[in-house]
Amino acid sequence: MSSAISFRISGLCCGVEGTALRTAVGELDGVLEVEIDVLNSRLTVTFDSSRITPKGIMATVSATGMKAEPWPEGSTPAEKESRWERHGRLIMVLLSGILLMGAFLSHWISADTLLQVLTAGGQTPLPLVVRLLYLGAVLSGAWFVIPKAINAAVRLRPDMNLLMAIAVAGAIFLGEWFEAASVAFLFAVALLLEHWSVGRARRAIESLLSLSPDTARYLCPEDGDILERPVAEVPVGATVLVRPGERIPLDGIVLKGFSSVDQAPITGESIPVEKGPGGELFAGAINGHGALEFEVSRPASDSALARIIRMVREAQAKRAPSEQWVERFARLYTPAMIFLAAAIAVLPPLLLSGDWGSWFYRGLVVLVIACPCALVISTPVSVVSGLTAAARNGILIKGGSYLEAAGRVRALAMDKTGTLTKGTPEVTKIVTFQGHSEREVGERAAALEMHSDHPLARAVLQWAERQGIRPPRAESFRIFPGKGAEAMIEGRRFWIGSHRFVEEMREETAELHERAEALERSGQSVVAVGNEDHVCGLISIADGLREGVRGMVADLHRLGVKPVVMLTGDNAATARAIAAASGVDDWRAELLPEDKVAAVLDLGRRHGCVAMVGDGVNDAPALAAAHLGIAMGAMGTDAAIETADIALMGDDLARIPWLILHSRRTVGIIRQNIFFALLVKLCFVFFALTGTVTLWLAIAADMGASLLVVFNGLRLLRRE
Repeated sequence: MSSAISFRISGLCCGVEGTALRTAVGELDGVLEVEIDVLNSRLTVTFDSSRITPKGIMATVSATGMKAEPWPEGSTPAEKESRWERHGRLIMVLLSGILLMGAFLSHWISADTLLQVLTAGGQTPLPLVVRLLYLGAVLSGAWFVIPKAINAAVRLRPDMNLLMAIAVAGAIFLGEWFEAASVAFLFAVALLLEHWSVGRARRAIESLLSLSPDTARYLCPEDGDILERPVAEVPVGATVLVRPGERIPLDGIVLKGFSSVDQAPITGESIPVEKGPGGELFAGAINGHGALEFEVSRPASDSALARIIRMVREAQAKRAPSEQWVERFARLYTPAMIFLAAAIAVLPPLLLSGDWGSWFYRGLVVLVIACPCALVISTPVSVVSGLTAAARNGILIKGGSYLEAAGRVRALAMDKTGTLTKGTPEVTKIVTFQGHSEREVGERAAALEMHSDHPLARAVLQWAERQGIRPPRAESFRIFPGKGAEAMIEGRRFWIGSHRFVEEMREETAELHERAEALERSGQSVVAVGNEDHVCGLISIADGLREGVRGMVADLHRLGVKPVVMLTGDNAATARAIAAASGVDDWRAELLPEDKVAAVLDLGRRHGCVAMVGDGVNDAPALAAAHLGIAMGAMGTDAAIETADIALMGDDLARIPWLILHSRRTVGIIRQNIFFALLVKLCFVFFALTGTVTLWLAIAADMGASLLVVFNGLRLLRRE
């Protein structure tokens, strides 16, 4: 029986150690899947509980020099850290620095010149106190490195910790105490700064939690008093008061009051949305000018904001293709660099009669500069920053692979209703036949549409409600996917469907065809209602285009995304009119769900990477068939978030070009980081061969490269 468990890992500092941990745990008998979130120090293992226990997994983690404990839910990673975990690195770095400075000054006093201290430490015997100070600087600087280096040596899996340990030990062997202590200190500083820098990306996600207040003004049902309660204690169904200018504490439905609400922190919408009774509110949004009373619809742990944060954290653990490539490369790169360093240290003295000490030192320099940390950390920081920046802009991306895929999109398919159009259609006209009245046709249509959640069905039901119509009960309901439906109403069979459905049923007359065609040419959707004898009437429904559709299409063209194709189950005349107004390159009409899948697959064959944009519910098959499925207006809709690879929490179509541009920028930064990290190492290997680089300069260069790639990745967190 398979189970999944999460652990918090102490001592997990960077992607190199994450790779080592993944390998060690993944090799255990009974482990089925391993996911590691380096930024949150989280290990998730899916395992066969009949073959291995959580204690066995924790023991394996301990053998790697790290520590695992079960992940307690309900708090942030920072809250789970002990005082030593938060400040231990800083304490050891400061201690190493103080001891290094003391040793350096003592060494200088005992030496003839400063140059001798820096370049000829091994040529003059050092006083015992100086060596002890240097040794203290080495041990404190390498405090977190030594256990992991020993483990790497025992397991025959060389990593950056082993490289540093060999370099420091080699420098001590040569008598280069200053070099050894400098390398240990600078490497500790590099790990500390990297830990802080990477923590910034983690804190960017945690900062989303601050969008929602910790307390809510809860209206006590017994006496109507207003009580301040922690949001976690406010039950679903409770009435909560939010005043002007305050953040909304929980998801809910407005009961009383009118106000404009700034949903930008959640959906990315730049314009406040007017809210009144029946309006939906989301935790973290900012209330405007009016007070609102609302009924809580979800617990705090399941609010839209909480789900966004939870899913972004899960996305962080899913490695992007670039991350997987870097990890595979690093597994070959590290042993290769150790072999190169050994060759540099041994071959020149053997073959060219070179000086053993000089070439051994150069080999140590190569070991130091070979540290793969800058290379391995270059990708996950950029990916997580990209995911976080997207979440801030109202776009939920389920993993790094989808973030990278968005930049490769070359063709885009879009559903019409609710995507290109506003999704709030209204009945504009009812045309009757055979002596039926408008009310009768509308009543029968409403009865048939009671079981549907399609936007056109909602338009019919809203019209009936405004007319004061209570639809009769429909029985023996039967659906014809993509076409229509039928049912028994008051003992008679009635049906409802599209213009094409009428044609297939051979119920169409010349008059009906002419009236339907005229309505469709004006861009309206036509729904027919009939019984077993004839067509009773036509219902004309109009749905306006969303604002900025033409601008979105133009932006996509500038990004090289062409064609942009509209897919719809509506008739050809309506599709042609909407396509002309929206500016899309092509359109396909009268499509059944399976036809939309075929259209998406055809676009993929002809153009490469294709994205499908829909509502996430009715378009589920097409979203799944595309290389990238994007759900519109997913805020508060579980099905949309579950179906799509990417969910746009609002309805702003401008987010789609932004997403593609953001993806390309993220991939560009990843490539910059990989190129820069490899270039620095290549240059310093060359300098090491010439003997012009010292150990401490090599570690300083590696530290600088690591920090630069981290800060370059963090640029994605800037507001765009």
